[in-house]
Amino acid sequence: MIAIAAALAAIHILPRPAKIAAQSCASPYVMNEPLRVPASFDPGALNLVNERWKALRIPLAVRSAVPELTLRHAALPAQAYTLSVSGSHVTIESGDDDGAFYAAMTLAQLPQRDGAHWVLPCVKISDVPALRWRILSDDVSRGPLPNMRYFKERIRTIAAFKMNGYSPYMEHVFVDSHHPLPAPLDGITPAQLRELDRYAARYHVTFVPEQQTFAHMHNTLRYDRYAPAAELPHGFLLTPAQPLSLQYIGQVIRDELALLKRPPFFHIGSDETSTLGKGQSARMVQQHGLSQVYADHVVQMDRIIRPSGARLMLWDDGIENDPAIMKLIPKDAVVVNWHYGNEKTFMPYISLLAKGGFDQMVAPGDSNWNQIYPDINTALKNEGTFIDEGKRAHVFGLFQTIWHDDGESLFEATWYPVLYAASAAWENGHVDEERFRSDFPAAFFGANDSRYGDDIRDLADVQSRMADSYDFTSHYLFWADPFDALPAQHMATVDIPALRRETEDVQQHLLQNTPPLHANAARVMFLAARKYDFIGRKFEAAQEIRAMWTQAQAQAGKPHSPTGRNIAWSKYWFWEMRDGYEELAPLYAQAWRYEDRESHLQSNLERYHLAAQRATDRADRMFYASLNYYQKKAALPDLDALLRTDSGAP
Repeated sequence: MIAIAAALAAIHILPRPAKIAAQSCASPYVMNEPLRVPASFDPGALNLVNERWKALRIPLAVRSAVPELTLRHAALPAQAYTLSVSGSHVTIESGDDDGAFYAAMTLAQLPQRDGAHWVLPCVKISDVPALRWRILSDDVSRGPLPNMRYFKERIRTIAAFKMNGYSPYMEHVFVDSHHPLPAPLDGITPAQLRELDRYAARYHVTFVPEQQTFAHMHNTLRYDRYAPAAELPHGFLLTPAQPLSLQYIGQVIRDELALLKRPPFFHIGSDETSTLGKGQSARMVQQHGLSQVYADHVVQMDRIIRPSGARLMLWDDGIENDPAIMKLIPKDAVVVNWHYGNEKTFMPYISLLAKGGFDQMVAPGDSNWNQIYPDINTALKNEGTFIDEGKRAHVFGLFQTIWHDDGESLFEATWYPVLYAASAAWENGHVDEERFRSDFPAAFFGANDSRYGDDIRDLADVQSRMADSYDFTSHYLFWADPFDALPAQHMATVDIPALRRETEDVQQHLLQNTPPLHANAARVMFLAARKYDFIGRKFEAAQEIRAMWTQAQAQAGKPHSPTGRNIAWSKYWFWEMRDGYEELAPLYAQAWRYEDRESHLQSNLERYHLAAQRATDRADRMFYASLNYYQKKAALPDLDALLRTDSGAP
């Protein structure tokens, strides 16, 4: 049997419990038969435990009149629990239902392999979260919009890792019965919003809708029916100068709230209002001041929301830019404090809101926007510092954000930073990145294979070497013409062969291994590695084509000249680029369809086909250049001119 020390070392639970102590027992709890739980065992918890155990081929837990698991009430803080395992029995103590649920989530991750058997080590675990609220905010408005199956998978997964809030960020995607026009044709229906609220509650997750109410509303304002409500023509901001703005957004909010069962919060967005006062509201701002006009909007939203019992939430950047606003808005508003950089400290932002007397949630980011795979290094530094400082300042909670600015990134690529943030918000101390990486393969993938953690590390390393968060993002490099000077100069500073070997190690491991849990997340890791490899090869091929073309021109007409060979090879290299894009397109479509609705997919796929066509056209120009060279004895044209025009055609 597994020795006690080895059993403790083999525990890989996320978030890591506050205390894990060995208990003496003759042998661990052997899981050859189903674990019998009492009839009162939480149904959502039972579902998640068995969902995990089924994938790992552990006998499923069953309700029984003679249980081997005891549930007890104890004088413990909210959400706290103790979990004790002896050789024959499991005991859970908690102060509330949430604590019992989180004990079950720890129990789900606790089994270890002992030869041919699964066992529960004899341990006593004591645990309590550092932050009351641990909410995931998913941008569902800028491209990827989850299908209902994936919405539910997303909710179950964050619940399994002890997050207790889910907030879809909505601009125009809700199909409001009074204002259906702006929504995509496969948008979130009222029935679906109601269903998600009820579904989340089963898993102790609070559903917190965010409906933008001020800026970021272009997809509504582009319609002429709503154009009069735009601050600037067909712009992004709902102007406070027109009654239509309040009529429209007020009705949408009331319709959304009517679908929710006792929501504790409703997020009104209201960030990035830089055009306020630049158009229709210029006179209002001149008369009353920018602070008052912004605050009046918040107060109007609060009047609509307050009858539901929900507390208003809003982003902090308006306040950061104009602290006078704090004296003009409701004091029970929850301010969501968002900052995404790798800053040395976030305390000035936290302290400002604390001095204003507001409950606040810290909102780091996944650094996934405009990226094939998140910028892991930036994300974890941002999350670790921001959440740690928030815990020390006793903030209200975590509001972890996911954004899809260019409409291409995938939700399945975001799990690593999401779970790091979930762990940082639950655990009292700092979450060491190395320790987290060692726990991640078993906790998330259910795999006793540290290489999955190494794959994450390698993807992060490639990203940091090649791309950044704002200028040379990985999506920019993926679509960039490798013959354009700016990206070519950037990639010339990168050790491309080393980068490609690192991505190919990841690809090979993932081709040879499929984890028992979250296999699609592993497929998205593979897709990211293959895309990174393609970026490297694309720029590498462009360098080789330039070298071959230069040699072809210099040796043209000489005996035994490599000119013809080099032209032909340049054509083949362009075919390789064509094939690379066309190979990746169906992989991307498969990943998209696993999680998202069809709307916007075709827009993204068109880019693959256009890029492949560009490579095809250039291959043809190489062929025409060869014909002109051999049949017409024409001089080889300048390469850049040939690539930009049809000048190579006969």
